[in-house]
Amino acid sequence: MTEEPVRRYETVEYYRTGAAAKIVLNRPTRMNAWSEGISRDLLDALRVVAADDEVRAVLLTGTGRAFCTGADLKEGMAKAQANDGFLDTDGILREWYHPIVTTIREMPKPVISAVNGPAAGAGVSLALAADLVVAKESAYFLLAFVNIGLTLDGGGSVFVPARIGFTRTAEMALLGEPVNATKAAEIGLINTVWPDEEFDKNAEALLARLAGGPTKSYAATKRELNHWLYSRMAEHLDLEATLQGDLARTADFAEGATAFLEKRPIAGWVGH
Repeated sequence: MTEEPVRRYETVEYYRTGAAAKIVLNRPTRMNAWSEGISRDLLDALRVVAADDEVRAVLLTGTGRAFCTGADLKEGMAKAQANDGFLDTDGILREWYHPIVTTIREMPKPVISAVNGPAAGAGVSLALAADLVVAKESAYFLLAFVNIGLTLDGGGSVFVPARIGFTRTAEMALLGEPVNATKAAEIGLINTVWPDEEFDKNAEALLARLAGGPTKSYAATKRELNHWLYSRMAEHLDLEATLQGDLARTADFAEGATAFLEKRPIAGWVGH
């Protein structure tokens, strides 16, 4: 992979070597938390590689210690303060998150998520939107939504059960506990886990293999899997957004988000 990005956005970097493309989330000081900037930059980068027939495989990863730690609550709550205390989660999901995961699923070329550190909340959804998911041994996956009074979004309730079924998904979603990368591979949430020191070279080798492979075959396989597993994805994403919008108006979310930002325990769930 080239040392310098061919396109540098505010929060994303796009690298290209031959038929291989790499998109890197680049907000390391915020653990690559999903901001409006990341939404804008990532969607543009994904659309660029999706439309480029010379790109035959794509790798998505993060800079620094994290892959993506979910929505940037600090940014979101600041915007809510300016909007009568209302966080427009359903609007954000429909405008940004849904086009991003849909672009990943529909581009006719394989996408690898190389999870270089924690993936939490919508970061899990983003990682699992890819065709193959690989992770560092030190990484983990956390459906953290319940810990702030929310539910799965960004395709999380589509991609997680498609990989590990109802039982494991319910456990991850209802308990909100981290699943380390080794266990994630064992239960089929991801494809493989590599020692941290071998991660970068192995991920690059996998990207090179797919970039040099039978692209039309990959595209057909992806289309088949999409048809069987995700033919109702648009309808379900709309349900996710509606439910999340309702939850964002609850007292439980207000307390959960505030406690998270103040780094304190939840005072108590009131159930509404």
